[in-house]
Amino acid sequence: MGKGSQQGLRDLSGVDRVVHEPARLMILMYLYGVKEVDALFLLNATELTWGNLSSHISKLEEAGYVEVDKGFVGKKPRTMVRLTSAGRKAVDDYRKTMQAALKKPRIG
Repeated sequence: MGKGSQQGLRDLSGVDRVVHEPARLMILMYLYGVKEVDALFLLNATELTWGNLSSHISKLEEAGYVEVDKGFVGKKPRTMVRLTSAGRKAVDDYRKTMQAALKKPRIG
């Protein structure tokens, strides 16, 4: 393997595990392209249960990657979720790490 390929693979050991978990990565990727979404959209898009979605959003919020605003529309509760700048950077860093690791290994 070439030196660059080896470094890319070594970088995997430092990948952000908060982002790397599949359900959280899916949530982050849905949020990456929008200003904000409501939790009901994420529930339908990800097909997670309410409990799983809530748990993963809480982990992302604890990491500072998402912000959550709870309020009401009329008398109905509404939870809005948006990516923070730290969350955007975490996704960008994760993407770079994975792209480097997945490059075709060169021999010699």
